[in-house]
Amino acid sequence: MTAKAYTVAFEGIEARTVEVQCAVSAGLPSFAIVGLPDKAVSEARERVRAALGALAIALPSKRITVNLSPADLPKEGSHFDLPIALALLAALDVLPHDAVEGTLALGELALDGALRPVIGALPAAMTAAAEDRQLLCPAACGAEAAWVGATRVIAPPSLAAAIQHFTGQAPLSPAEPGDVTAPPAARDLQEVRGQERAKRALEIAAAGRHHLFLVGPPGSGKSMLAQRLPGLLPPLTAGEALETSMIHSMAGLLDDGGISRTRPFQEPHHTASMAAIVGGGKGAKPGQISLAHNGVLFMDEFPEFARPVLETLRQPIETGDVVIARANAHVRYPCRFLLVAAANPCRCGYMTDPARACARVPACGAEYLGRISGPLMDRFDLRVEVPPVALEDLDLPAAGERSAEVAARVAAAREVQACRYGDCAGVRVNADAAGAVLQEVAAPDAEGRALLTRAGDRFGLTARGYHRVLRVARTIADLAGCDAVAAPHVAEALSFRLTAGPPGG
Repeated sequence: MTAKAYTVAFEGIEARTVEVQCAVSAGLPSFAIVGLPDKAVSEARERVRAALGALAIALPSKRITVNLSPADLPKEGSHFDLPIALALLAALDVLPHDAVEGTLALGELALDGALRPVIGALPAAMTAAAEDRQLLCPAACGAEAAWVGATRVIAPPSLAAAIQHFTGQAPLSPAEPGDVTAPPAARDLQEVRGQERAKRALEIAAAGRHHLFLVGPPGSGKSMLAQRLPGLLPPLTAGEALETSMIHSMAGLLDDGGISRTRPFQEPHHTASMAAIVGGGKGAKPGQISLAHNGVLFMDEFPEFARPVLETLRQPIETGDVVIARANAHVRYPCRFLLVAAANPCRCGYMTDPARACARVPACGAEYLGRISGPLMDRFDLRVEVPPVALEDLDLPAAGERSAEVAARVAAAREVQACRYGDCAGVRVNADAAGAVLQEVAAPDAEGRALLTRAGDRFGLTARGYHRVLRVARTIADLAGCDAVAAPHVAEALSFRLTAGPPGG
């Protein structure tokens, strides 16, 4: 007696189809799982045996062999329990073969037959839709998987309910998508006293997704500014929300199947390991840079991060994805984020205050910021010095624009870019433009080009720095509602490029 069911094995956010083949044959009683399973998958036979026993389904005194095909693909996770149980029940003629073969299943079995939630329901639903199969998953994962919409999602609470559904005793209704998660209360930009230049940099960064470097003494407001950046960004589009949610699904971060339209904001501690930032560990899980996909990654105390951790950011910043290499697999995660880094000017933090600076000024500042390599610093489009705020200014009434006003301009600029790059694959905002596309959309007028050439020669702009200035100038022009990039736009872009931080173009 043979039967088969279908499930998935995860490689990053990609869910690869796995055929679960079950054969019940004559021989000494045994239950073997083959096909490169990890420890959790190998232990599935005991969970399946106990769950079937709880339903009064006795296994025959025969040889049971379960093969997970393709056999050379590593199988990890407890979500193989449910498809193994379905294949076995079909082989025992408890369930109809055609119904099981038309289903892609995942779920962990408790010893009493209940179905426990697992990660990856959203990517699994995408694969099920692509293969024209329905998805069977635990009830706790149904609302998450139902967001795909292109496939039927059945979410029973237990194996017994799944059996009753397949046999027609108690058919289950398809699961409904979860609620859109309400955005958290936004922090208003008007709460930040002073720092008008830094606020302007935030607006430009939000409009074009330009990386931002803030440097200033302790308490000057660097963290306050960064935490208000999400309030300036437009909501995720439907496609971006699905992309981001697939990564969060793999990390087990979707609560009650809800999908958020708010852009993610990740702020890892400076003691975080490379695996925590970039991704890796058991199962090659996504790191902070991938969890910040389509959102903001805020790295406070930037020079305090381990040097190898900082250097690993260089390639993802350019490519928008990260490849986690393993001996038997390469896992790719998207990570197109807006990086905001904050740093003190030196170790003591008071290099610019003669009354409080240490005796090693200015050497301590060069040494401290020197922990950030030139190639990494070259990737920051905007560099801003954040001076301390006078104490008497803290008691003044709130002044300046509210986040909603700035966000409206940012949204308008993003809309212009969406129309501009609609036909360009992989280009959504000005920060993505490169090559001929950049030269076409961001070519400055004659005065602007002459200004950029003079500044490049004098300050030693790299080729990367030159192009990043053009991208920022294009964003500044978009915020101003100008079709062409002019000299004032180039001048403002240069002013943000040639200040704050060690030299590097």
